[in-house]
Amino acid sequence: MTPIPIPTPASPPPDVVRCAYLELVVTDLERARHFYVEVLGLVVTAEEDDAVYLRSLEEFIHHNLVLRRGPVAAAAAFSYRVRSPEELDKAEAFYSELGCRVERRPEGFVRGVGDSVRVEDPLGFPYEFFYDVTHVERLAWRYDLYTPGALVRLDHFNQVTPDVPRAVQYMSDLGFRTTEDIQDEKGTVYAAWMRRKPTVHDTAMTGGDGPRLHHIAFNTHEKHNVIAICDKLGALRLSDCIERGPGRHGVSNAFYLYLRDPDGHRVEIYTQDYYTGDPDNPVVTWDVHDNQRRDWWGNPVVPSWYNEASLVLDLDGNPQPVVSRTEERELDVTVGADGFTYTRKGQDDLPSWKQGEYKLGEQL
Repeated sequence: MTPIPIPTPASPPPDVVRCAYLELVVTDLERARHFYVEVLGLVVTAEEDDAVYLRSLEEFIHHNLVLRRGPVAAAAAFSYRVRSPEELDKAEAFYSELGCRVERRPEGFVRGVGDSVRVEDPLGFPYEFFYDVTHVERLAWRYDLYTPGALVRLDHFNQVTPDVPRAVQYMSDLGFRTTEDIQDEKGTVYAAWMRRKPTVHDTAMTGGDGPRLHHIAFNTHEKHNVIAICDKLGALRLSDCIERGPGRHGVSNAFYLYLRDPDGHRVEIYTQDYYTGDPDNPVVTWDVHDNQRRDWWGNPVVPSWYNEASLVLDLDGNPQPVVSRTEERELDVTVGADGFTYTRKGQDDLPSWKQGEYKLGEQL
């Protein structure tokens, strides 16, 4: 059964500038604060009894990450900045026409952010749109504060959803452009990287049981900063926080490291993707069977990276139910297997120890 497409509203979408912050619910605020501040080096902008507001070193808005104490670890808001205050009226109209639950608070939902619109979007994710925000000191020139693994910008979110083609259609209606995707020989899309700012993505839509948050990603300047984080984690005897990497993605061409915080939320450290701002920027499509799309060096991916993700909340703070993929078109190829059917098409020229070693599905 083919799912019903999301209708395209008559009202124009809000003009989104970039992903701006994520609100995460954590069960142990003190442990979470230690991980993000003392270990990863994010800067504390403000603190409350039940929340900590953090930013990266080059940020000038109030925060890129809110850690809020709660009973269930989950993502409470994927927040995007829009180009002007008037865009919030567009957000209200756009999502109202989609039949989504919409809430607007002139005083904002969190500290440091003014007039905001939050919605439960058609995919079940809690999205927020805002323009008014408190400015803080941009610490780009404060080299006395830099550590070898300094996190300088928020780069993107990654979302898990049962029906990627449906998600791509909705995000395209919202004004996002696809930069890269993963398809099979039939043209089925299994994942898509979508952007508003001129990089590879502000968010990615990846196939799986959802809605769930796969990860939040922060930039470093260079790949040696990523290695420095690994060294620091080793020195602190926290190497078990490393889930995957370091390595280089095929998709996005970026150097990466995936960590898990004390609640299991996934954080990517990310650097060196590419510019995508031209209006005719070509879409890069990867074969779902190509093992180099996830890791350019051909390394296998741990099953947890595919199977595990964070819950998301509705606007009342309750976990959204997780829906499994049911369509045959989504199940006949499991992206989670990483598709080790070839490094180069045709395996006759592969060394004997590589030929036939992996089959699609074996990794799970």
